[in-house]
Amino acid sequence: MNLLFQLGPFVLLLLAIALMPLVHGHFWERNWNKALVTLLLTTPAAVWLLVQGRPGWHAFLHALHEYVQFILLLGTLYLVSGIVVIHGDLASSPLGNTLWLALGAVLANVIGTTGASMLLIRPLLRANHHRKHNRHVPLFFIFVVANCGGLLSPVGDPPLLLGFLNGVDFFWTLRLWPHWLAVNGLVLLVFFLWDVQARRLDVRQGPILAIRARHPLRVEGLALGMLFVAAVTATLLLQAPAVAQRLGIKLPAWGSMGILALLAVLALWAVHRPGRQARVLVWEPMVEVVILFAGIFVTMTPALMLLAALPPAAWTPAQLLWTAGGLSGVLDNAPTYLTFATLADPGGPAALAAAQPKLLEALSCGAVWMGALTYIGNGPNFLIRGIAEHMGYPMPSFFGYLVYSLAVLPPIFAVATWLFFR
Repeated sequence: MNLLFQLGPFVLLLLAIALMPLVHGHFWERNWNKALVTLLLTTPAAVWLLVQGRPGWHAFLHALHEYVQFILLLGTLYLVSGIVVIHGDLASSPLGNTLWLALGAVLANVIGTTGASMLLIRPLLRANHHRKHNRHVPLFFIFVVANCGGLLSPVGDPPLLLGFLNGVDFFWTLRLWPHWLAVNGLVLLVFFLWDVQARRLDVRQGPILAIRARHPLRVEGLALGMLFVAAVTATLLLQAPAVAQRLGIKLPAWGSMGILALLAVLALWAVHRPGRQARVLVWEPMVEVVILFAGIFVTMTPALMLLAALPPAAWTPAQLLWTAGGLSGVLDNAPTYLTFATLADPGGPAALAAAQPKLLEALSCGAVWMGALTYIGNGPNFLIRGIAEHMGYPMPSFFGYLVYSLAVLPPIFAVATWLFFR
């Protein structure tokens, strides 16, 4: 019975996210109905945590704290992305699309996977909207820009940020550049070949219009947007022990959340400031993330407690990559990273980096890469899906997406495992 309360609500929530769009699609379209289902499934998990005494209370409050930080960071970057507007037309061709994804893979390490995704997704979708075979475009965008691209800096992806906040050196992740290059290079190669074939199918079924860009690309608000990104990054860095030790200043968590909330308000004003043609921000995807991840953060906490109670094990890099990575696809990848870092070394990520750096390399790669396996593996995945649907793209269901991701990604991850972690 105890195990039922620990795992049941989380499993049922995952099934609701996966099956409700297929079984009761009209009901699931409304965010109020998503909120109702999430509340019903989250309540038993919350009650179970609260009756566990002090450990349960601590875990519950910690989950709420991490959720608020997660939403504030995601929401702030979402609003900041509205400051920078890319005007003009992106050339719609297999090479142009591939280069755009490659640009996103680089930018993900500078402005984060969320920032890069929100900045680059709309021009790419506009450029390929006229095509008959375009479903793969936002899916590969999720693979590359929203996940695999953000491996080289703590700013890139939430698991690496947690590692930095727990003592891992800021530049430690740069050692993963061969892993980043291999995986993103292979995914981009698959995308290019897929896009070439899709283009041929488009041509066979009729003439393709608007392949060439009619207006040159022009970026508005770049300087102000980068200023906001720098402020967000500085806010996050000031929480790290290493930065606090050097500067003699450590920003408490509540201070960080307050600054992020202020930056979000200022970014909203900047998007709609007088004299500027504002981008129309689509709120439905963000609201969906707020609702569903509230349930995910609470219901996955008992499951993470179950994992944390396991005895320390002797991991090989390949075992850690695939175990932690696989769970990162169904649990949020950031807390999964931290849980497995503690399982591998009770001292956490910093101790693991010092004693067994190969294990931390494998854990970092697994958590970042395999966040792309499902819509819920990483926050931007849901946002991209919502934006693509709003722009008329036929996005697959939860299981439909899983079919695509499992067909493309695990073989590439297997090659990377053989190259770097055998």
